[in-house]
Amino acid sequence: MKKNTLLLILFLSVVVLAARLIPHAPNFSPLASVILFGSVYIKNKKYLVLPFVALFISDIFLGFYGWQIMLSVYGSLALIMLIGQVVAKHKNVMNIISSSLLAGIIFFVITNFSVWYFGNWYTADLSGLITSYTVAIPFFRNTIMSNLVYSGILFGVYETVQYLVKHKTLAYKK
Repeated sequence: MKKNTLLLILFLSVVVLAARLIPHAPNFSPLASVILFGSVYIKNKKYLVLPFVALFISDIFLGFYGWQIMLSVYGSLALIMLIGQVVAKHKNVMNIISSSLLAGIIFFVITNFSVWYFGNWYTADLSGLITSYTVAIPFFRNTIMSNLVYSGILFGVYETVQYLVKHKTLAYKK
């Protein structure tokens, strides 16, 4: 593996860990964007486990919750990683924006269903399910906004640097 790729993976993992531990608006996190970005650009897919390790480490500090709900969080992020692998083959601005939005929708639908089904906060009927999703709308808004902002930053900066290096506008010496 190239040194630059390893540094990128480690940097992204530190971003995930730090973003969960520093104060932030609820669900305004770079986590899904980091996983999406990493799955698009990191060639050796086995290293994509590192952001999940960072997530787990942050869960140690923040506290664990019901394993079923944790599994839904990690599982929805794994689906987002798979979306990133599709985007890698068809990378363009619209696909990145669409996948960022889809990532937020997937996370919202799966995790809130899990909270309703496995948790004890809502009644175990259709009304409880609707309430679960309704109460989560402000969090969904933050998730969508953070996915768009962080994906824009990650993909935008990376592609800009790649363009500048390719056109020798931003050259570095070894």
